[in-house]
Amino acid sequence: MPNESNHLFARPIVVFCLATLCTLLWGSSYPAIKTGYALLNIEAHDIASQMVFAGQRFLLAGIFLVILCLIFRKRFRDLTPTKLRQIVVFGLSQTSLQYIFFYIGVAFATGVKASIINSTGTFFSVLLAHFIYNNDRLTHRRTLGVIVGFLGVFIVNFNQSLLDFQFSLKGEGSVMFAAFILAAASIYGKKISQGMDAMVMTALQLSIGGFALLVVGLLFGGQSGDFDIGSAILLIYLACLSSAAFALWSALLKHNPVSRITIFNFLVPVFGSGLSSLFLGETILELKNIVALVLVCSGIYLVTVNKAQKAK
Repeated sequence: MPNESNHLFARPIVVFCLATLCTLLWGSSYPAIKTGYALLNIEAHDIASQMVFAGQRFLLAGIFLVILCLIFRKRFRDLTPTKLRQIVVFGLSQTSLQYIFFYIGVAFATGVKASIINSTGTFFSVLLAHFIYNNDRLTHRRTLGVIVGFLGVFIVNFNQSLLDFQFSLKGEGSVMFAAFILAAASIYGKKISQGMDAMVMTALQLSIGGFALLVVGLLFGGQSGDFDIGSAILLIYLACLSSAAFALWSALLKHNPVSRITIFNFLVPVFGSGLSSLFLGETILELKNIVALVLVCSGIYLVTVNKAQKAK
């Protein structure tokens, strides 16, 4: 991808600030979701209400992005029936199905563990790409990165004494499965995005996926909860972070080499763990958490730099 060095989004200080802001926003979603559960009195076992909460967030995010598309005069009329069907499939998989498991997992796992385990999506993407694309095979460096990353996820599931492995399907398992769904859906999204505007595609898939989550959650008896000013602001924040982070990330990728942007992915579990510790009072200064975080970030660095250098 050519680097438009004279563009605002290609200036090093702008790249650093905006890419870090995106990862900070994504990392903040872990404590924000758990705080939303507490404010709206959504219990860990109340899956239907969790789906309603997720649906409200992503439907709003989709609407915000649609408004941005209209402001930037993106072309909706170029969408054919085939492209719309592809967007529906994409929205139901990447947004609806993925976040059903993600929101369940966050309810049963700590924010620190969820942010680290969810990083397995990077490694799942590398593994899936190896079997799908002939020009995207595993190398020794990528294989090492995947092994190191999964080792970090394995370590974070031990207790503090490292003598008892603590892993539940509802909590950690759901977060990991959500990461796998995201990796698979992202490959499908990459395929269908070749023939349409990426921002338009994401605006529609977020709207469709969010609406589906909301409807299914309500049909199964989910409640939106009693919103007050605090919980309403939190929901709007979650919606805005999804739409804003995507818009900024897309602009950065458009005007910079892939390697310059994707390397910032390793900050997501760092921010997620740190903010969960800060706002939820969860313990991060345990040896196993620090070791796991270092290993996961190292794994992401190994697979991302190798992939980015090849693309460059």
